[in-house]
Amino acid sequence: QVQLVESGGGLVQPGGSLRLSCVASGSTTFSMYGMAWYRQAPGKQREWVAVITSGGHTNYVDAVKGRFTISRDNTKKTVYLQMNSLKPEDTAVYYCNRITSPHDWGQGTQVTVSS
Repeated sequence: QVQLVESGGGLVQPGGSLRLSCVASGSTTFSMYGMAWYRQAPGKQREWVAVITSGGHTNYVDAVKGRFTISRDNTKKTVYLQMNSLKPEDTAVYYCNRITSPHDWGQGTQVTVSS
């Protein structure tokens, strides 16, 4: 069974940066699927933030374009989210998952942007 383990969150000041990682532990098909980062702010529904296809094509929600970068390392079964110029509205729990046939959700990693 695949376990998604997110890490890298924390408390950062506005304008700061964080790099999130998500390991798909136990996956034997990681490279075959598109992956996405999602986030859920308090009192809001989970929303997608960034996607990367199996071929490496990327797309972003408008709110993070130009600030966030998604990437993947298939040899490590890991997807990354580089977050720069962070804003208070980026505060949320961040999750990763496959775009299609999603796995059970991991525990996520908390990102808090505050001065």
